[in-house]
Amino acid sequence: MREVAAQSEIQIRDCSTIEEFDRCIELQREAFALPDLEISPRRHLIVTGRAGGWTLGAFAGEKMVGFVHHMIALREHDEIIGYSHMMAVAKAYQNRGVGSLLKWAQRERALAEGRRFIKWTWDPMQARNAHFNLNRLGVMVRSYEVNFYGTDYITMPNAKSDDVSIDSDRLFADWELDSERVKAMAEGRTQKPAAPPALTIEIPTDWPALIRQDTRRARKLQLRVRKEFQEAFAAGLVCAAFERNEERPRYLLYKSDEY
Repeated sequence: MREVAAQSEIQIRDCSTIEEFDRCIELQREAFALPDLEISPRRHLIVTGRAGGWTLGAFAGEKMVGFVHHMIALREHDEIIGYSHMMAVAKAYQNRGVGSLLKWAQRERALAEGRRFIKWTWDPMQARNAHFNLNRLGVMVRSYEVNFYGTDYITMPNAKSDDVSIDSDRLFADWELDSERVKAMAEGRTQKPAAPPALTIEIPTDWPALIRQDTRRARKLQLRVRKEFQEAFAAGLVCAAFERNEERPRYLLYKSDEY
């Protein structure tokens, strides 16, 4: 059985009212401490629904405790796919499986609409997101985007080296919804790689804390991780797993013919 959070308590359904969309804004602020400049506003969420996308909410009774925002996109040969712009979970419900419920519900909804692929981004320096996306959902990563959104909001103004900004580098998650790998994870099974990793890329254990303590050092580590990912992808490797380690968390990359 896949990880769930109080299944009898949480229900997943579409967000449809002004109040529910406003709750999505509150959750963005609570979960990410986002400044107003980075908030996806109510109008964005409403228009997405009119354009073929949707926002799924996780409800504990009448209270929304999480959401995932799904937009419509295209890839090669005019194939319609999903773009998962944002997911947020209330602090009191984090680490209780709400995010998993939302993502698997998103997959089921997309498959029901005839879609086979969803993409999204995450910060490569965030170990928790890496573990969730790679090890829990079964995404694959083949591309790295430099400073995707401009200077990242997590750059703290009171950092010791506050003259150094942090770029919003991102990894792109490729979620092949009907692949054997993802099907297995949806059923609570795991698939081991056919061979050991060809390369590993280590990241900090606590990225936000490092930025607060020493922004210059954080920037140097980000540039190192960027270079290693770019070289790995240029060599045809794919990222398919993450090793959780309290001292040396790291990405695991493999030859493409092994996946």
